[in-house]
Amino acid sequence: MKRKTIKALTICLMCLIFACTQVQAKNQWTPQMEAEFQQRSKYIITKLAGREYGSTAQESEKKSYPRAMIDFLAGNREKAIAFLQSEDADAQSHSHTLGIDFYSGFTLKGQVRKYFYFGKYLDPTYRQRMKDAMGILTKVDPLTRRFPNRQEFWSKDNCDSWVDCRNTDNLRAMREVAVYLFAEETGNEATRKIYKERISRNVQTLYQIGQGEWDSENYLEHAVTTYVNLYDFAKDPQVVSLAKAALDWFFTSGSLKYWRGGFGGPSKRDYNQGNCVWCSLATHELGLYFGDSPVSDPQPSPDSVHLMTSSYRPPLGAIALARKQFSKPLELLNSKPTYENWLPGGDAAPQFYETLYFGNTFQLGTLAQGSGGDWNGFKMMAFNSQRGVDYFIAATGTDPTQISTSSIYGENIAQYRNLVIWLNNKPKAPFQFFLPKSAKLETTGGVTFIRYEKTWLGLIPINLEIQGINAVATEKIRDRYPNDEILTALGNGGLSGFALEIGEKETHSTWEHFQQSVLHQSHLNLDGVGDGVVEYCGVMGKVKLQYQPQGLPKVWRNGLFHNWQNHYAVYQNAQGGKIPIYEGCNLHFLDAIAEQNAVDALCLEWVNAEIIRDQRATQQTSDQIFDPVVVNSTPKVLFVKGTNFQIQVWRALLCVTFGGMTTYQGLAEAIGRPTATRAVGNALGRNPVAYLIPCHRVIRESGELGGYHWGLERKTAILGWEASRNQNLK
Repeated sequence: MKRKTIKALTICLMCLIFACTQVQAKNQWTPQMEAEFQQRSKYIITKLAGREYGSTAQESEKKSYPRAMIDFLAGNREKAIAFLQSEDADAQSHSHTLGIDFYSGFTLKGQVRKYFYFGKYLDPTYRQRMKDAMGILTKVDPLTRRFPNRQEFWSKDNCDSWVDCRNTDNLRAMREVAVYLFAEETGNEATRKIYKERISRNVQTLYQIGQGEWDSENYLEHAVTTYVNLYDFAKDPQVVSLAKAALDWFFTSGSLKYWRGGFGGPSKRDYNQGNCVWCSLATHELGLYFGDSPVSDPQPSPDSVHLMTSSYRPPLGAIALARKQFSKPLELLNSKPTYENWLPGGDAAPQFYETLYFGNTFQLGTLAQGSGGDWNGFKMMAFNSQRGVDYFIAATGTDPTQISTSSIYGENIAQYRNLVIWLNNKPKAPFQFFLPKSAKLETTGGVTFIRYEKTWLGLIPINLEIQGINAVATEKIRDRYPNDEILTALGNGGLSGFALEIGEKETHSTWEHFQQSVLHQSHLNLDGVGDGVVEYCGVMGKVKLQYQPQGLPKVWRNGLFHNWQNHYAVYQNAQGGKIPIYEGCNLHFLDAIAEQNAVDALCLEWVNAEIIRDQRATQQTSDQIFDPVVVNSTPKVLFVKGTNFQIQVWRALLCVTFGGMTTYQGLAEAIGRPTATRAVGNALGRNPVAYLIPCHRVIRESGELGGYHWGLERKTAILGWEASRNQNLK
């Protein structure tokens, strides 16, 4: 599975003398960016200072600790510290850890920053008590220590362990980060190693399949405020690197859905509360770094204290993505994992397939299976000069307060760039559309046109009666969304739905020209609707959908059949090129005579990068790489770019152990493509990371060495060296 790539590192190995070429994509923050970040931080502190903290009962520290920390930063130090070191409301329940609450994941997150960042302001006796409690908690893995009675969280996930056992992505991260840091602080090395391995596995999973709570308008916030604790306070440099890798991933994935203070879709664990600027929890944290909104955050999150007191800064690439500073239009084809991906088989294949399109004045995302459960499958954000963005959301069902996830099920959606077909097979299917009251609606020639400030929609019904703005439904959302309204429609029986075409000045020149184009140039073909086939031809392309009552729809994008199994990549450019802002790892063997050629190649690959030679960093890296004990025991995170097939081959190579070998045929069989030996060889030749992705361990069935990108002499030497070292280690 292709991994999303963030940092660039190219290491050139020259015989026994190592030189390093590090590609830095100029992702250091400028003084102006830092000043703007500090200004936003001061705004949040001023906005939240002086408020009541709350209590420490159960997991109330989720809110009360950040509020107290914010108040401390505002200057109310004595009051804040007195609260932070006050006796816990449930101290008796935590007598095994000296009355310190180290149970709930949310509480753990606050305890970490309280101890490591604000600890120097705590009473020394209290701080020592916290440390002693950490030592008790982590003497052995606290997940293996049991209470006689269970702690109620959720009916299916109550815990009897010494620490929160819940396993959603954000809660697992809170537990593992806290236990790791506590074990490291108190010298409980066995527990530290256990949790380092778990953290490493979790971070690798992000890059391999993504996050189970993917793009959550709520839980993305909890993830980033957890990993900054690890980044700021871990002592092990490898763990700090893992923390940065996780944070870079979260902020880069979040930057695709963030825009001007809004948070788009699709998204998992969408609670229907985030369909306006600064309304989703994730925007508070993303916006602290990304800014770029015409309005200030009216209700910032106290949890931002974790970021305001952290040294972490997202890479410039993530900020550019959030501000949409890349060439448009752009379409990405993305995959999303199952929620419980930690269970056996949970990482075998994606559960959701997302199409995400960026126009000049809007971004639109859909899922092939639409919305349902707790996920949103259709959401558009459009530019608004005063509010930041406006939303357009489509759904089936009749409850407008659940517009993001509402569904009667049976949805099939096909999207190609700015064109969408949506079909539902339920009789008399009710549809509802969420849009701003400022949008202008008019119906001409059977098409409902919707005019946003700079974005234009043509809604073409398919066996669907557009009923108009529904006053009753609009009233139901008034408290949360006073500036928006609900348009309703009803299916006429059989397959029903709509086609959608979106235009803007850059594609259609004027509103009037867009209308005329939809009415007279675009075409909805319903000749095959009896067989579930609908095709819509727009000005800039066409999309076709064949309805499937089970599984994913059959889709043709601009005339080409779309094979879902070829789109397991977490993020993939629909045109096959690089994603908007790309960085990646390379590791090559070089002879001195080829050094300048390599530098020239790097300059061509990284046109806007600065090439920096760092032999000290290379020596440290090479010492780790060529120590088989380190190689076999310490996972490394590699950020690589390749086709889906190439990634499959490279991942399979990682299973060939140190000192071992396989064949081209064996590797082809390992990836389930036994007849693709020639393609496997080609993929090996494109391997960007020598040695660590061990293509040197692949030989022919006959026993001959076969080819090697860096020369057969070197391949022979490496295999001999590994065999001898492997023998010495036995």
